[in-house]
Amino acid sequence: MNGSIFKIQSYSTKDGPGIRSTVFAIGCNLRCKWCSNPELIEPGQKILYHADKCVKCGSCVKCANLDERAAACFHDAYERIGMTLSAEELASKLLRDKVFYEQSGGGVTFSGGEPALQSDFFIETAMLLKKESIHVALDTAGNISWNLLAPLVETIDLALYDIKAFDNAIHESFTGVGNTCILENARLIAAMKKPMIIRLILVPGVNDMEEELDRRLTFVRDLGSAVKRIDFIKYHRLGEGKYHRLGLQYPLRDTPNCSDDFASYAVCKARSLGLTASIGG
Repeated sequence: MNGSIFKIQSYSTKDGPGIRSTVFAIGCNLRCKWCSNPELIEPGQKILYHADKCVKCGSCVKCANLDERAAACFHDAYERIGMTLSAEELASKLLRDKVFYEQSGGGVTFSGGEPALQSDFFIETAMLLKKESIHVALDTAGNISWNLLAPLVETIDLALYDIKAFDNAIHESFTGVGNTCILENARLIAAMKKPMIIRLILVPGVNDMEEELDRRLTFVRDLGSAVKRIDFIKYHRLGEGKYHRLGLQYPLRDTPNCSDDFASYAVCKARSLGLTASIGG
């Protein structure tokens, strides 16, 4: 079983408890306009162009395509994105940091992109990690049929679940799809009593309206005891440069970053409903 991944980020403290290795899967079936990892949306390998590293040496002028340019460039102006690994190869790389997981109460997190699109691959990887008693988390937006998602959720220890918007029209307008499946899958995971951390992104002018925030928080509260915490994610524009390097236009170029004050307000609202909440995650 082979999978397509971007990279393994070691020593992460943002994707679950303890020190973790986060595996970024390539491929996503949402098109969030605020996405900070656009290089992970479409399947397959890609090449980013870093104009600031180009010295105009001319070594790539006669190249027929980007692959040839990447091979010819001596200044790393062209960056290859993506690799194909077997489950055994990925598990082997992740187990190199086993001592850090054990000492910190950490583990491995499958993120992306949308790792559930490669459900069988990550199930196999998770099973190899579980044989070594490694804690495994899944970061998912849940936009996938339950018959594919359920076996993966059963294999992992913790679900990091993204809810972009509660209003279906808002969700469809800014992610390209409705959220009926996503909300239903959240209920099904909660019914399994699988521990969940709900991640709520705050995007000014998109999903930060009072009614929208209230409806998301009420929905999360109603999921019950499976939810251990809400992590509010502040929208930022740090990924804008990646769009330019991919030759794409940034969709929310006029949208300001989420303020610290509003994120703190959202935390207070969540706590007023009896929910544990933090900023970041």
